[in-house]
Amino acid sequence: MSTVTSALPALSETEHRVQLRRAVIASTIGTAIEWYDFFLYSTVTGLVFAKLFFPRSDPLVGTLEAFGVYAVGFAARPVGAAIFGHYGDRIGRKATLVATLMLMGIATFAVALVPTYASIGIWGAVLLTLLRFIQGVGVGGEWGGSVLLSMEWARSSRSRGLVASWPQLGVPLGLFLANLAVLAFSRLAGDDFLTWGWRIPFALSLVLVGIGLYIRLGIMETPVFQRIVAERKVARQPMLEVIRRHPTEIVLSAFVRMAEQAPFYIFTAFVFAYGTGTLHISRDFLLLTVLSASLLSFITVPLSGHLSDRIGRRKMYLIGAAATGAIGFIYFGLLNTAALPLVFLAIVISIIPHDMMYGPQAALIAESFTGRLRYSGASLGYQLASVIAGGPAPLIAAWLFGKTHSSTAIALYILACSLLSLGAAALMQDFTGKDIEGEYE
Repeated sequence: MSTVTSALPALSETEHRVQLRRAVIASTIGTAIEWYDFFLYSTVTGLVFAKLFFPRSDPLVGTLEAFGVYAVGFAARPVGAAIFGHYGDRIGRKATLVATLMLMGIATFAVALVPTYASIGIWGAVLLTLLRFIQGVGVGGEWGGSVLLSMEWARSSRSRGLVASWPQLGVPLGLFLANLAVLAFSRLAGDDFLTWGWRIPFALSLVLVGIGLYIRLGIMETPVFQRIVAERKVARQPMLEVIRRHPTEIVLSAFVRMAEQAPFYIFTAFVFAYGTGTLHISRDFLLLTVLSASLLSFITVPLSGHLSDRIGRRKMYLIGAAATGAIGFIYFGLLNTAALPLVFLAIVISIIPHDMMYGPQAALIAESFTGRLRYSGASLGYQLASVIAGGPAPLIAAWLFGKTHSSTAIALYILACSLLSLGAAALMQDFTGKDIEGEYE
């Protein structure tokens, strides 16, 4: 080890545990705020945007147009991964995460101010599209940094799966907060929610961002990045270098997420349009049910991360991907009964196979890249899935149902996504229990 490395501040075991705990809390809360912003848009898309911004379309076309705008946020996520991945590997995880949080929060707050079609015509939809793109750029740079901020403080290689799974809880926590906010304001009398009530949850984003910034500014940079800087190993062009050196890992990271991401947005976003429009189930019931599913994830995500430390990341992921291939048929079989207890059961159990993958996913992907290129590589691979999986999923589901008038086509689409992820996961290396901290070259 070089002399510059020895100049790094030495932390006692107690101080290190304190910093690890702070990093985990900062990552999880900050990520939850960003996903609150992202999911809020997703939830309101199926309930409000088709009516307010595409009112002259027939219901199916309006839904497709609204989900088309929704998909723009996913197309922007690899852009965010490229921009912030570069700076995350150049200037550090902490500074980059502060920037992504501010960008996301300002864009979400601005959605609350967008005039509807009745006021400015199609320009309302144009503004929504622009703000959704900015949201996507912000969240595209968020994931890699939040995961690394936690994972790179973990000293034991046998705890990385659990530690890296905590920032993943930002997704169910953000989903819970977004649905709770919409549920609270959807109880406004008459058409008040459709007229102005939907704007308040977006405006509240500014308060949450202030909280997130306060927490994130109080943490230290990770030991791994400090060592990279001390040893003068910082990459000059990390994004270009990771594409040149790790193209296979990037592609596999994207395809391994097909079974996790595409079904998730069908189960948590498309369900609102399908449930209210086709099955005539109440909006509030669907919101409460998705809330319940997100609460279950507070247990199943870290549990799956912990299990991956015991049985291996890849094995845990393969089990989850296989279960997802089957759950699509069970999900729609229960949902189509329109019996409220069975609808509740369908939505809640659909989240379990997702969490079996989402828990170990952060470590599985991040461990595939060397420390000096890890932010860029993990972010790019992770966010490319947004283009092929998350963004198109509700749009594809709506199109398939419009063409076939059958939910079986959607279940088959979920199965196809699962098969792709099974193949990708089988080809990925499993670094469970192996030291990755010294790999800078």
